[in-house]
Amino acid sequence: MTDFWRPTGEGVAVMVKVQPKSRRPGVQGRAAALEGSRLRIGVTEAPEDGRATRAACAVLAEALGVPLSAVSLLQGATSREKTLAVAGDPATLADRLAAL
Repeated sequence: MTDFWRPTGEGVAVMVKVQPKSRRPGVQGRAAALEGSRLRIGVTEAPEDGRATRAACAVLAEALGVPLSAVSLLQGATSREKTLAVAGDPATLADRLAAL
């Protein structure tokens, strides 16, 4: 297991911290958390009706070069700290995550 992601049977689970209403959308490095680090993602959307979560999924999909349909929410629907599932080959995704 790495800092902010872990392999799963279908791909990887990525622990993220979402910053809604961010002036700088996109991947913004790593953030410290109680259970380890998380990937920090800024989105311009407000945290209403799941818009920020959907935007965070889109940012992660673009950063990893996977379709939006490959990224889904596993945990943390109403929290800034979320776990997102990314479907695909874990080895390929691990290389792409290491580059972030």
